[in-house]
Amino acid sequence: MGQPFPFSAIVGQEEMKQALLIAAVDASIGGVMVFGDRGTGKSTAVRALAALLPPMSANVGCVYACDPATEQQWCADCRARSEHTALKAHRIPVPVVDLPLGATEDRVVGALDIERALADGVKAFEPGLLARANRGFLYVDEVNLLEDHLVDLLIDVAASGENLVEREGLSVRHPARFVLIGSGNPEEGELRPQLLDRFGLSVEVRTPTDLGARVAVVRRRDDFERDRTVFIEHWKKDDDRVRRHIVKARARLPAIGVPDSALERAAQLCMSLGTDGLRGELTLVRASRALAALAGDAVVGDDHLRRSASMSLRHRLRRDPLDDTGSTARVERAVAQLFGPGTAA
Repeated sequence: MGQPFPFSAIVGQEEMKQALLIAAVDASIGGVMVFGDRGTGKSTAVRALAALLPPMSANVGCVYACDPATEQQWCADCRARSEHTALKAHRIPVPVVDLPLGATEDRVVGALDIERALADGVKAFEPGLLARANRGFLYVDEVNLLEDHLVDLLIDVAASGENLVEREGLSVRHPARFVLIGSGNPEEGELRPQLLDRFGLSVEVRTPTDLGARVAVVRRRDDFERDRTVFIEHWKKDDDRVRRHIVKARARLPAIGVPDSALERAAQLCMSLGTDGLRGELTLVRASRALAALAGDAVVGDDHLRRSASMSLRHRLRRDPLDDTGSTARVERAVAQLFGPGTAA
């Protein structure tokens, strides 16, 4: 695979870039859903962010890239090997795995070799895309066109962090913790509510309408295609700065305070919007905490809640037959009523 487009060189699309940075700082947020027109840089941004992240430590020889520092999350093979020898660690790039629309279930979850199991008594398992995505990013383009049985499968794995494959009385279980990134064009079909709710954040991207922005997009992309090495070197300092920003934010995250006043504000906002369950509040608080870490702030405040409200809540609203405004406008209106005049995004 060729070198990805630099994250810092992406023109505009600030909400999408902000959401991806939040997910990079706190993977527990639950991933990002990006709705928008074709050709607006959705897949470019995902691959650019993954290339931006520092390499991660993994056990040598592990197909799931188990983290040496979290033994309780190791796969069965790493546990078995560790009983006989000390496992070595190495640094590898953060994986970005594409889940194509036409993928079979076996390709996604992995395949058990039943014939070899019966003939040789060996539980042979061929890992799938979920195994490769562990501790990285699983990217599903046009996720609203994904087959229903794969949607159900993703919902289960995203909730448990494990992938269980069962065939003919045989079973294999392995870790599958990944940041789920989906993209889609709303004009080509809606996303099932069960899957949409599993995405922590939802953002909207649009084709730029500003002449200067469009010219900048075309110029940068053309320069990138003509000489990638020179273009990437030109943006290296900016990308390095963002990388250091992410690393520092991850280190700050555990110490970020969330006062009761912030929790009350988050609950009030969700109650005023009528969101179902408490996942909205939890995501809003986590996203705001990640924003505070990125900003270098010690505690979550109104500004962080305001800035993360739309991306955390717009996809959790019920349809209101008496209100034909879009979900983003409804969130912004509720934010303005609770926090006072200002910008919700």
